[in-house]
Amino acid sequence: MNARRKEELVGYLFLVPYLVLFVIFIIVPVLVSAWLSVVQLDLTNASKSAFIGAQNFTDALKDDFFWQATGATGRFALLMVPSVLVLGTAMALGMNRMAQGRDMVRALVYMPSMLNVAATGILWQWFFNNEFGLFNYTIRKAGGTPVPWLTDANMAMPSVVLMSLWWTVGGTSVVVLTALQQIPKMYFEAASLDGATGQHIFFRIMIPLLKPVLLFVFVTTTIASFQMFGQAAILTGGGPTFATRGVVQYMFETAFNGYRFGYGAAISWLLFAAILVFSSIQARVLKSQVEG
Repeated sequence: MNARRKEELVGYLFLVPYLVLFVIFIIVPVLVSAWLSVVQLDLTNASKSAFIGAQNFTDALKDDFFWQATGATGRFALLMVPSVLVLGTAMALGMNRMAQGRDMVRALVYMPSMLNVAATGILWQWFFNNEFGLFNYTIRKAGGTPVPWLTDANMAMPSVVLMSLWWTVGGTSVVVLTALQQIPKMYFEAASLDGATGQHIFFRIMIPLLKPVLLFVFVTTTIASFQMFGQAAILTGGGPTFATRGVVQYMFETAFNGYRFGYGAAISWLLFAAILVFSSIQARVLKSQVEG
């Protein structure tokens, strides 16, 4: 065995721990989920479990609660994705123009992204509390009327989005800022010499060069929005009147509270199909714009 072959074997050996964990925690659960989605599982008697084909999928598509959860997920995505793109880009532009203190500000805006969803949700429960929450306390001090942030069906979803923005937009701004700093300064200098205004520089230079990064943010934020679960589960429990209960929360409650594991698995595969379709469409459309 020559030295090159030995190096290759050593490389494969280093990959073995990852591959084993990948198979155990990714491949096996995916296969189990696929099997569960086409069976009627009886936990009390395995012999009574039966193959039912696509029935779980057809039942989900006829389920009003599933479509209600789908609508809540869609509303969250429609509010969340544009907000992340606009605010993240605006924050990145602001930090990019800073002559001093940029590193400190970047660390501060990124800090919320380091928190887990449980800690963030508990913190914002206090912010939103109707009686002694920070927001309503400030509103009362200003002479205003307290806002039912989490108890009103029309306010609950925007409140969940507000918490999610605080939690995630810092990471987006840092990604966009990094891309901004990679743009050669000679482009801006040449544009200034040609008499271009700040508006022209932004729309004719910055945005075209940032399109690949904005595409990445757009797709990943959309995928994350479709998977919304922890924010609503902690802040509202999916209420009021299921206004914030998304597909993932409905899937979780169906499978682990209602013990309908096959039905829950079918919902997860429908969600995966929706994410795959939307992500593919977004990627194709925005990729064509970037290349164009």
